[in-house]
Amino acid sequence: MDSDLSNRARSVLNLTPLIDIVFLLLVFFMLTSHFIDDQAIDIQLPKAKSGSETSDTAFVEVVVDAAGTLLVNGRTVQLDRLEETLRGALHAPDSRYVRLRGDHQAQLGLIVAVIDAARSAGAESLDLLTLQP
Repeated sequence: MDSDLSNRARSVLNLTPLIDIVFLLLVFFMLTSHFIDDQAIDIQLPKAKSGSETSDTAFVEVVVDAAGTLLVNGRTVQLDRLEETLRGALHAPDSRYVRLRGDHQAQLGLIVAVIDAARSAGAESLDLLTLQP
């Protein structure tokens, strides 16, 4: 009986190193994860009945809010420097597309200026993001 008890005691696995490694991996992935904030400024996308899903290719995102604030990939940009900023962002590898998020109350003239700057900067395609009703 005594030998049976000692065999059981020796067959128990020590899980402490495994738990330590799991916690280290958890901390590593939490610290290295890049959490993307969907919108840097509060905008309300316009609604459209027609449209299609966008692809997940690399793109440069331009956000225009109702007040006329412009953001390129999360950074505030003045309208007179937009083309230069887009040209630099579009030269990154696989970034040949522009995705435009515009508030439904944004001025049409500003949206047209963004589209013109994107074309002049060399964008191959420009997607306008909308919500389905």
